[in-house]
Amino acid sequence: MAVNLVNVEAVSKVYGTRALLDGVSLGVSEGDRIGVVGRNGDGKTTLIRMIAKLEEADTGRVTHSGGLRSGVLTQHDSLDPAATVRHEVIGDLADHEWAGNAKIRDVLTGLFGGLEMAGFPQGLDTVIGPLSGGERRRIALAKLLIAEQDLIVLDEPTNHLDVEGIAWLARHLRERRSALVCVTHDRWFLDQVCTRMWDVQRGAVHEYEGGYSDYVFARAERERIAATEEVKRQNLMRKELAWLRRGAPARTSKPRYRIEAANELIADVPPPRDTSELMRFANARLGKTVFDLEDVTITAGPKVLLKHLTWQLGPGDRIGLVGVNGAGKTSLLRALGDAATTGGEKQPAGGRIVVGKTVRLAYLSQDVAELPPTLRVLEAVQQVRDRVDLGKGREMTAGQLCEQFGFTNEKQWTPVGDLSGGERRRLQLLRLLMDEPNVLFLDEPTNDLDIETLTQLEDLLDGWPGSMVVISHDRFFIERTTDRTYALLGDATLRMLPRGIDEYLERRQRMIEAAVPSPASAPVKEKSAGDARAAKKELQKIERQLDKISEKESTLHTQIADNATDFEKVAKLDAELRELAAQREDLETRWLELAEDAS
Repeated sequence: MAVNLVNVEAVSKVYGTRALLDGVSLGVSEGDRIGVVGRNGDGKTTLIRMIAKLEEADTGRVTHSGGLRSGVLTQHDSLDPAATVRHEVIGDLADHEWAGNAKIRDVLTGLFGGLEMAGFPQGLDTVIGPLSGGERRRIALAKLLIAEQDLIVLDEPTNHLDVEGIAWLARHLRERRSALVCVTHDRWFLDQVCTRMWDVQRGAVHEYEGGYSDYVFARAERERIAATEEVKRQNLMRKELAWLRRGAPARTSKPRYRIEAANELIADVPPPRDTSELMRFANARLGKTVFDLEDVTITAGPKVLLKHLTWQLGPGDRIGLVGVNGAGKTSLLRALGDAATTGGEKQPAGGRIVVGKTVRLAYLSQDVAELPPTLRVLEAVQQVRDRVDLGKGREMTAGQLCEQFGFTNEKQWTPVGDLSGGERRRLQLLRLLMDEPNVLFLDEPTNDLDIETLTQLEDLLDGWPGSMVVISHDRFFIERTTDRTYALLGDATLRMLPRGIDEYLERRQRMIEAAVPSPASAPVKEKSAGDARAAKKELQKIERQLDKISEKESTLHTQIADNATDFEKVAKLDAELRELAAQREDLETRWLELAEDAS
């Protein structure tokens, strides 16, 4: 029998005239790994702060078991700005003591890339005061994870971590014996780590067994039976359920709820995107050329981020861009954006970027654009346009789009100055989409957005016909909204990853292992420029073939769904699918071989 660590009994909390929590009773036991989800402002952070006894309840009580050792990561750290990283993280331990501790080595390597902490000016002896908020947050997380805890409470732990750091943190938390309560909007992380979910809604907390995927299945089934939620929200939930059940591999290893019920819910739900139709519409809006990069070199001061890059962003391409911090992801988007906004006049340090004549670019940067604080939300959107054409005969007014992004009728008249950081991010996205772009650059679009807003954004992007490049550390969002993944691995090259982010993590691991040269390694044969050009040419040919195979596979899946009762035809279509899968595997293998020659 698991020991109970925390009891929450009939807890209520009111801010102003709003009840964030109303008579909530919960418990946390040994071995629990609980994910907390809900809309921004619904009380997630308040709930975990009360569990950690950082905040008092208005009524009810929170009790801890005797001698409970707990650690908390809040959104604002309490580090001493005058102290060094060594003092805060390792304390008074001598070098031979902490360096000989496998747990400390694992935490430092996982969060900072190595024991030498290369990203910090003086390594462990760097003073904390001048560091950025993201660096301070990683230090606070490292300090927490090195300590021995019975219960760990984390508020948005994946913020400021890259894809590798998030993957390491998920593995680390799975292997720990500590109980965990975690607020995060990173759905991949929730699926990897959590075995229970708390959904905070309208003052109540609904409990579910399993990770995020299990939660989506169960909540959709509960809402189907209860029939109390509005139709719009049910449709969004069913669409995401269809994605989880069909599109994304291995989302959950423990389908605790009736799979029959889940399948019934999605029986009539089409795939999230009609790729072929969107591609045709994108061609009509954009023509043949969007961005063509010819032998491009991009620099940041004396540092070469990308060199001799020849690449094409075509009409309807939906690209996910991942890579190590500082490798040049944002710099690449800025170079493309500069070329687009100057009509091709502003060019990178080397090579040339050709911009299509019909390109209308919208660029969501990591900086939230400032608006007059007295301007109302609806007015800020109407400044751009009153109505927006979403394609395929769909049109929305500014007010309807505001509502889809969580700005209700009352909220639409809120002054911009009174919005939270997440709400300002949503408003920034809204204004971009209202301008009817046909090319979207999204740099960390998931920052400060809750899961419900993310699903609404994904739903909107599903029907958006144009070219798109997304930079994000949220791998769920990347996999959900894009069709192909490219990576900047820190070696001044851009590579396509046929197997997506899993392949990126594998490649990064191999690069880290290869960083220590072997004395017995054989001399590397020099590649000629002609060999590299030939390899790049064949790579581009293979990428076009892979795109065609994807379109054929999409068509076959649709045909199989349309002829589900004709077993003979389904068998024939399935055989064609298997043949395409074999062709894809051969092409991807060849692509990986050529990628090394092209660099």
